[in-house]
Amino acid sequence: MTTSHAFSVAPMIDWTDRYCRFFHRQLTRRALLYTEMVTAEAILNGDQGRLLAYDHGGPTALQLGGSDADKMAKAARIGATYGYDEINMNVGCPSDRVQSGRFGACLMAEPELVRDCLIAMREAVALPVTAKCRIGIDDQDPEVILPRFLEEVQRAGVTTVIVHARKAWLQGLSPKENRTVPPLDYGLVERMKERFPDMRLILNGGIASPREGLEHLEKLDGVMLGRAAYERPMELSEVDQLYFGEAPSSVTAEEVVRTVTEKVETDGTPIWRYARHMLGLFAGRPGARRWRRRISEEGRSDDPRLLMRILIEEGLAIPSRQAAE
Repeated sequence: MTTSHAFSVAPMIDWTDRYCRFFHRQLTRRALLYTEMVTAEAILNGDQGRLLAYDHGGPTALQLGGSDADKMAKAARIGATYGYDEINMNVGCPSDRVQSGRFGACLMAEPELVRDCLIAMREAVALPVTAKCRIGIDDQDPEVILPRFLEEVQRAGVTTVIVHARKAWLQGLSPKENRTVPPLDYGLVERMKERFPDMRLILNGGIASPREGLEHLEKLDGVMLGRAAYERPMELSEVDQLYFGEAPSSVTAEEVVRTVTEKVETDGTPIWRYARHMLGLFAGRPGARRWRRRISEEGRSDDPRLLMRILIEEGLAIPSRQAAE
């Protein structure tokens, strides 16, 4: 299956782990899913299997954090052996931990260093290498820094960039505030597409739903959904039809619960690793609050059928004979 950037789910630290992605994959086969950011140092010095292994089943990209070209290349090479479809460089995360490690959004101030890392990564792997950035940081003028940044990325031979259309304020705003407080500037990203027509520019930031994202495809090459995909995951079931022309999805929330339950029973993973990502599964439906409350209260249970039990006890589905046993 060819990987497309028409629609993707954003990398989110502490959220888009392998368990979240398995859950999301039940809702969309075609969306490009990203790992949470993994640092090159962690891959080179940590438990690679724990950090990189995942359930295949659709296009998936590994996002790396770092600023040492040699280490980024080595980490990319290792990541490629785990079957990812793309290696992405994080140039957008604004957290204090990221800044202290000299990677993430602070690298918007060092586009030449980003270029060197991307060149090393491209030389290390046969996979596509991409970057994800902001439009600028702190007192930078986005009209100046973003085209300069894209020029260096282009010099590295990288043709796909995901742009979170906000500045990152490394001084004065928390990571959470940086996701919502700096104003969005979609127009700037659209002007960059006009200036760099041969680059594939993907829009991230403030897009509320897959349906809303469609309007941006008139001027840009794709959209990336973040918090909305996490808070209202069932909307991902529309993606394959809206963006890839496939037949409407018939998957239900109840079927997703059954699939996750079967997965837990098979691999022995604690149910909480999946359940914590499924709080929004019934968003907008009667019983959604009870679903969230019971997962929050009982999620640490060692019962692998916890989610099915809540589903049935709260009347969120009519169980089949097999599911009830």
